[in-house]
Amino acid sequence: MKPPLPPSTSSALRKTRPSPYFYTFLTFTVFVLILYCEDLLSVFDRNELVPIKPIPETGKEKETKSTSQLPFVIGEPEETGKKEETESTSKLPFATGEPEETGKKKEAKSTSKLPFAIGKTEEGCDIFSGRWVRDELTRPLYEESECPYIQPQLTCQEHGRPDKEYQKWQWQPYGCDLPRFNATLMLESLRGKRMMFVGDSLNRGQYVSMVCLLHRILPPNAKSLESSIDQSLTVFRAKDYNATIEFNWAPFLLESNSDNAIVHRVDDRMVKKGSINKHGKNWKGVDVLVFNTYLWWMTGRKMKFLKGKGSFKDEKKDIEELTTEDAYRVAMKSMLKWVRKNMDRNKTRVFFTSMSPLHIKSQEWGGEPGGNCYNETTLIEDPNYWGSENKNIMQVIAEEFGKSKYPITFLNITQLSSYRKDAHTSIYKKQWSPLTPEQLANPISYADCVHWCLPGLQDTWNELLFTKLFYPS
Repeated sequence: MKPPLPPSTSSALRKTRPSPYFYTFLTFTVFVLILYCEDLLSVFDRNELVPIKPIPETGKEKETKSTSQLPFVIGEPEETGKKEETESTSKLPFATGEPEETGKKKEAKSTSKLPFAIGKTEEGCDIFSGRWVRDELTRPLYEESECPYIQPQLTCQEHGRPDKEYQKWQWQPYGCDLPRFNATLMLESLRGKRMMFVGDSLNRGQYVSMVCLLHRILPPNAKSLESSIDQSLTVFRAKDYNATIEFNWAPFLLESNSDNAIVHRVDDRMVKKGSINKHGKNWKGVDVLVFNTYLWWMTGRKMKFLKGKGSFKDEKKDIEELTTEDAYRVAMKSMLKWVRKNMDRNKTRVFFTSMSPLHIKSQEWGGEPGGNCYNETTLIEDPNYWGSENKNIMQVIAEEFGKSKYPITFLNITQLSSYRKDAHTSIYKKQWSPLTPEQLANPISYADCVHWCLPGLQDTWNELLFTKLFYPS
């Protein structure tokens, strides 16, 4: 309804008491303040950041290496006479498409360009379908010793890994090439803007990889890393660009009893319904959002949801239990609703990284019983290989993203990462608790087959993110 026209000057002079319309406007203003007070308050509820002193850099800056034809292909399907693009089975079941293909109104028919796009991926090219190619010339993209921001949980060379073979693989899509990662283009595009990774420690690994890929072109006094006291929010600043690359610890995206980024190992995981704004207040104003959430939902039992206004610390709680798939669907609906309400599709981009695969059962790839990723230095060559990742979760993602009115770019990293049983941190990481004699006698018992060494696989994830950001289909 259009607001009423103001009274004429002569009428205003004749009347000494406020117009009835004044009271209507006042009532409406109070209603709006009450309705959105949470959003207004969240602006003033940001965590205070404290500087983090980086590990001193060692080694010289690595020169940009030239590209050449890459030998030693692995994981390529056998030829069947069909076109190479149709041979791959690496496309995930139920995988969503490009950002243009998510949502009821498909953007593919629109002439408007996606934010940050400067070109397009070659028509018919699925960059997530391909093979790993040996690359002695351009890999790794940086040295472990050159990036002082890598956490000790991911510095495999520092912690005694004897080989570097896991660093020397490049992802080669069938029938097309990935554009070369360009740190200058990324920072120029983020000038005056914010990029944020939101999720668990796997997304934090991708965040650290991005920081390592970008910081090398910045002078020492033109960059900084800060973190909130509880480490739930970490911010890398490229000062000359007025740009930030940030990480927000939110393993469920919703509020949970595992939200402490330092102490979060709880036996009875619990999530609060309708709590997306607990973390969402940190996401407001971000220009490029990269979400992930998966591993923390995989408890092997029903997920507990805290209902109402109760606290996780209450002795008596109003609890609702949901299956893993139904619980995950609640999170996806909440995330997509938040994105639709808070992100401008004409200025911002949102990405969602698919589940990172585990390699905890060597029998899944034909290994000896009782083994895992420990001592694995080769890739899985079967292009049809699929581990124990939950395909029902992929179905949930496809269904919910298909309803989204905001275009979400799906980073389909699961299949290509599943071949990389060689790339985990395994035993080559900082151990936060002293190992027992029994563990030392059996390294398989404490090998980390969840997280990934840096530099390594997660640099490829960021190459794919770079491609989708600047060259969407």
